[in-house]
Amino acid sequence: MTDASAGGWVRAQPGGPHARIMGVGGYRPRQVVTNEHFARTMGLSDDWITRRTGIKARRFAAPDETLAVMAAAAADKALAQAGLSAASVDCVIAASTSYLLQAPPLAAEITGLLGSAPAAAFDVGAAMAGFCHALALASHLVSAGTAGHVVVVGTERMSDIVDPVDRSTSFIFGDGAGAVVVGPADRPGIGPVVWGSHPAGIHSIEQQAPWRAAGDRPDGPPSYLRMAGQEVYRWAIQAMPDVARQAMAAAGLTAADLAAFIPHQSNLRICDALATALDLPEHVKVARDLIDMGNTSAASIPLAMERMLASGEVASGGLALLAGYGAGLGYAAQVAWLP
Repeated sequence: MTDASAGGWVRAQPGGPHARIMGVGGYRPRQVVTNEHFARTMGLSDDWITRRTGIKARRFAAPDETLAVMAAAAADKALAQAGLSAASVDCVIAASTSYLLQAPPLAAEITGLLGSAPAAAFDVGAAMAGFCHALALASHLVSAGTAGHVVVVGTERMSDIVDPVDRSTSFIFGDGAGAVVVGPADRPGIGPVVWGSHPAGIHSIEQQAPWRAAGDRPDGPPSYLRMAGQEVYRWAIQAMPDVARQAMAAAGLTAADLAAFIPHQSNLRICDALATALDLPEHVKVARDLIDMGNTSAASIPLAMERMLASGEVASGGLALLAGYGAGLGYAAQVAWLP
């Protein structure tokens, strides 16, 4: 983990190179799936699902809404907000839990759709914490002068990998994509990352078998994602508050300095428990994108960020604490200025 002695980030003197988030964009699939769907297919009531997760609806992607198509659409919006063209992108980093191929990298297809070739393109396999990991890498690339502008995208079709009749996962996950553009700044805009893993919980969220088995079933992958929800819940509410505090300390901040807290949108009970544990002041807004989007895995943080800014819930220029966590059990957190 990053040592909290790195404090003072937010008060660093002008100079460079530094990195910041310049723009954010999202893509929300067309099909809205309410809890009534699971009442019809599984006998699970809206009240039962809402009390356990806080989720009222989610989006499921259509066949034409591929991971790359959704990602490119989100990245286009982020580039437009940043006032940049696709040709200015030096690197594309994609984070996804639901990409089913080893090669080519998903980021390469996204780069082609964006028209950003010959930008570097690679994927990050950190599951639900992938966006925060990728954001840290992008910040380091820009700060080191290795890249001028980096697109970071989280994109998911969780409906492809979740068993539709699994009572522990089917109603939790949704589809979508969120992206940010990271570029140069004369002051630090993305704080030190605090990241790590808890391998003792590696089986809490996992596939049943390798994806290669999918060829045996033409109607979809038999290797569904399985999750021990209570184990993940207990670990998250115990471990993530300290990770979040370390991220604030590494940036030389306290909760009073924040405008927003944007945790991975896993479960409303977890999000609320983390906010309570951090003793956030009343003015700090807590992301709740999951209420009508479900758990969008690696896409959840940028999607929530986009909504908070677009709705005016938080203002451009405010400080947001980002915290991703999930399969591995992996985690990453950092503070960033909102674009």
